Amino acid sequence: MIASARTGSKSVRRLDDLIEAYEPLPGIPDEFIDAAGEPRPHWLPFLRHFSGLDAGERDHRFDLANRHMRDTGVSYRSYGDIDARPWPLSHIPLLIDEAEWQQIAEGITQRAGLIETVLADVYGKNELVSAGRLPAAAVTGSADLLRPLLGVTPVGGQHLNLYAADIGRGPDGRWWVLGDRTQAPSGAGYALENRLAMSRAFPDIYGELNAERLASFFQTFRSGLAGQAKRADPRICLLTPGPLNETYFEHAYLARYLGFLLVEGGDLTMRGSQIHVRTIAGLKRADVIWRRIDADFADPLELNGASRLGVPGLVDAVRAGQVVVGNALGSGLMEARALMSFLPMLCKHLTGEALKMPNIATWWCGQPRQRDEAIERLDRLAIMSAFGDGVPGFGNEPIVGATLGPADKATLTAAIAARGVDFVGQEVARLSTTPVWENGRLVPRPFILRVFATPTPTGWKVMPGGFCRISNQPDARAISMGTGVQSADVCILSEKPVGAMSLLPTRDKVSIRRLLGNLPSRAADNLFWLGRYLERTEATLRIARCLSGRVIGASVADGSGPGGQTVSRLMALLVLWGAVDKDDSATPTVALNAALHSATHFGSASSLAREAQRTASFIQERLSGDSTRLIASLVKQLGRSDRSSLSEAEAFARADEALSIVAAVSGLAQENVNRVAGWRFLDIGRRIERGNNTCRFARTFAGSNGPAEDLDALLDLIDSQITYRSRYLVGVALAPVRDMVLLDPYNPRSVAFQVERMSEHLAALPSLRNDGIAEEPLRLVRVLEAEIAAVDAADLDLAKIDDVDGKLYGLSQAIAKRYFLQGALSSGLDKYMGLA
Repeated sequence: MIASARTGSKSVRRLDDLIEAYEPLPGIPDEFIDAAGEPRPHWLPFLRHFSGLDAGERDHRFDLANRHMRDTGVSYRSYGDIDARPWPLSHIPLLIDEAEWQQIAEGITQRAGLIETVLADVYGKNELVSAGRLPAAAVTGSADLLRPLLGVTPVGGQHLNLYAADIGRGPDGRWWVLGDRTQAPSGAGYALENRLAMSRAFPDIYGELNAERLASFFQTFRSGLAGQAKRADPRICLLTPGPLNETYFEHAYLARYLGFLLVEGGDLTMRGSQIHVRTIAGLKRADVIWRRIDADFADPLELNGASRLGVPGLVDAVRAGQVVVGNALGSGLMEARALMSFLPMLCKHLTGEALKMPNIATWWCGQPRQRDEAIERLDRLAIMSAFGDGVPGFGNEPIVGATLGPADKATLTAAIAARGVDFVGQEVARLSTTPVWENGRLVPRPFILRVFATPTPTGWKVMPGGFCRISNQPDARAISMGTGVQSADVCILSEKPVGAMSLLPTRDKVSIRRLLGNLPSRAADNLFWLGRYLERTEATLRIARCLSGRVIGASVADGSGPGGQTVSRLMALLVLWGAVDKDDSATPTVALNAALHSATHFGSASSLAREAQRTASFIQERLSGDSTRLIASLVKQLGRSDRSSLSEAEAFARADEALSIVAAVSGLAQENVNRVAGWRFLDIGRRIERGNNTCRFARTFAGSNGPAEDLDALLDLIDSQITYRSRYLVGVALAPVRDMVLLDPYNPRSVAFQVERMSEHLAALPSLRNDGIAEEPLRLVRVLEAEIAAVDAADLDLAKIDDVDGKLYGLSQAIAKRYFLQGALSSGLDKYMGLA
């Protein structure tokens, strides 16, 4: 044991215990313990601090990190998952010293430059294939070779804007490249979140680690994309496949962090060889698209015709040099394992140097000698697809030759011999290990480190850290983010203090801006429906609270008497709402439990809250963490396990608690959100829904012959009891209640108030017309506003209430047609003024 680890203090005795209990795997390099069995010096400062924490404090710190991940909404999906999974953070970082990192960075820099050169040749002069240095079949066999892009030079001349390599330390102690990521590398955003979570959980430890900061890398990446555009102030879009993608959280997170516009394929359109974003203000030019979709899906016209993720005409815009796409379409070609076997030779030919970081030994079976050698070595190799995942004809997982029986081995050998071009053999290398905290001690687990690089005018810049995936099994060769896998922060430890770095511009370069760009139609649509779902949730909760309040301590089971009629109408309203089945409305208790917590009724408060959460997940980059957390807490509150056994009093309390959360979400929207277009659509959605709901409440409880108990319930439902009592000293009466519910412009719950607010919002939104004529939504709302203002409470009847309800529905349709231009409606954006 090295001397600095033993000084006799209490904390160091704990450190000794920590080290003594750690048992590296035999014959496998370890990032914590060196070959001599001693802890690597750069680990000791972290472990001294860590070992000085007692168990309670340590668990508290772990919980802080986990809470940050939960509160931020960090999540991922494995392929095929419906629901997102919480992010599995390892609470022990991977620590790499500065000297070793310098060697890694040099290897990654060289490799990134080599791959860029090969891509430029394949899509350009094609000299490597012509000269026989690269077999044509190794290139053309890949589905990621996009023939429509042959001969096309990307705007700015750069194919790779972000390169990543998966690396691991092999048994010989050297780092090896396990795979190249040139299509749409993921993980950089998760690496940033890992750092934030760990530095907040262990601020004292991280404050003394001298860990290199990550922000400068992202600043360089952002500047590189912007620098390739043709305009000085370019609009940069991050193109995502959508919320069901495995790494959608990262897409939304990076868009917000980097200031990019998060878009899906349906948000973009091609006009005149230029790509535009469909916004509520018309078409706005997209200068740069950082794609997070596979290139084959990027353009259904010239690439994959079945794609619903891309932009028709994108290839034509690239060919015309009108848009920057990073990484360039077709760059995924270099992920093919077949090409990996040629990179060592190509590096010598193109640079005169050997690879500084070799890739894992690979045999492409498309050449006779390599095929025969792979078959001969089959017991020591893993067999994989040369150009994709899995093994052609044998499933989606690599095949380790040593695990095959004689019959299976003969079948595989015959397949390789018959069509070797489809197969590669790779050396089976056990990965080095890093410590994780498990059952109160450090244990070694294999890991893969993904390292990122981005080009600059003076060369490649490597992110000082990376995306680390740790297996839960002692022996693992390839690790993906599945069950049991963890991810760790990666700290590159400098020998000198590290200065603070931020993506914020310097004081002398701040450009004053009060509006956050143009709002995409899809985002406006989701904000509108988020408002509607939240309001629907509130309405169901108010009905449930009103119902439970009226049955507590009262005998109304037979429905006789005025109070019984009101309860019957409330229960019927829940059935109409879709919150309760007709069969569940036999007793108030059964109805209340279904209305609050049912997972199968679309109108239950629980179902509506989940819909609100789902809609919010589509626009994560536009919502604050507080709003996301409150909506999550609402879903949790309405999904509690005791939902089938609530009494009326418990149901009242549960509904009241949930309404408090809804009120908090509403308060955040009113007090914390800038008054820009996004906020207006969120508020319009709530006010459309509130107007419709209020009309339905009035139609149910404000009939001409309704008892006073019905009017009292109506005032409860629109939260206007106090206002009514303060205005009218007499009991409830039909005309003043109808006036307060529908016509009173000073009551925030009245229909008139909702219409006035929508009129203000629609007047403030951008118009596509330049002829001075109001667009349809504004015309409709102004007509409705005038009609409501002209009605006298004495003349207000159910027919008029139905008419107002219908016109609110028509207004909603007009808003959708004008602003939410998706699908069949997507061609109308430039209807009046051409390109905006």
